[in-house]
Amino acid sequence: MRLRPALAFAAALLLAPGLAQAGETLDRVLSTKVLNNVVVDNYPPFTFIDKDNQLAGFDIDVAQAVGDKLGVKVVNSVPGWEVITAGRWAKRWDVCICSITPTTDRATVLDFIVQYYSSPAVLIVHKDETAIKSVADISGKQVGVGSGSSYEAYLDKTITIPGEKTIAFPFNDPIKVPSNETVNFQNLALGPGVRLDAIVANIATAKGLIDAGAPLKIVGEPLFGEPNWIAVDKGDAEWNAKVVETIEALRADGTLKAISEKWLGTDITRNDI
Repeated sequence: MRLRPALAFAAALLLAPGLAQAGETLDRVLSTKVLNNVVVDNYPPFTFIDKDNQLAGFDIDVAQAVGDKLGVKVVNSVPGWEVITAGRWAKRWDVCICSITPTTDRATVLDFIVQYYSSPAVLIVHKDETAIKSVADISGKQVGVGSGSSYEAYLDKTITIPGEKTIAFPFNDPIKVPSNETVNFQNLALGPGVRLDAIVANIATAKGLIDAGAPLKIVGEPLFGEPNWIAVDKGDAEWNAKVVETIEALRADGTLKAISEKWLGTDITRNDI
């Protein structure tokens, strides 16, 4: 994380005029002893449905660690990515520990309060693909992206990430195929050009599938840095501060590092990334 611009971005959000009574979310969480977290269920290894039909992954463990630190029960909900990123949660949920990247558009409806990991976006193709060697080669190709994701905005050339360097778009008119990420990877595994030519996704997701035997490969350089922050509905500076305090305590005591190493084999949670 680039500390100065990132912290300036967070500070600006924390000082923005609130839409709800200060302390309302914090009071609700501490009085009900329940933390309502929103996630997606198709973004391994961050969140997915395991063999026991339960939500599992990096984000689930981080949310549980936050709940344990606060002394509350964690309830994870999967309302859909478009619903999460629309904001205005109307007290249905308290926090999004859900691998969300802050963008200028999203920051108009959500507060991004603390970065908890960073992992870049990459281009993935079938292992037998020979024509696509970098993102410059995707013009006119069918490229899968998660619906409503930062990867979709990247293909649209509309993504801006506060605190990050300017993103390059060395391609023209790829055929964007937005869908469930799990489906995208399954389709790409069928072969080069069968249903997809490439996917833009997180490097950790891609490496995890490749290491598990998926017939895929990463090509070219990382496309853009993807800082992932914890997001909350706008309006409660006291709740924001409590979540930040809790995450930094989990970072300091090594909990975030341990969770990262469990799911990814490396530490992506350092605040100097």
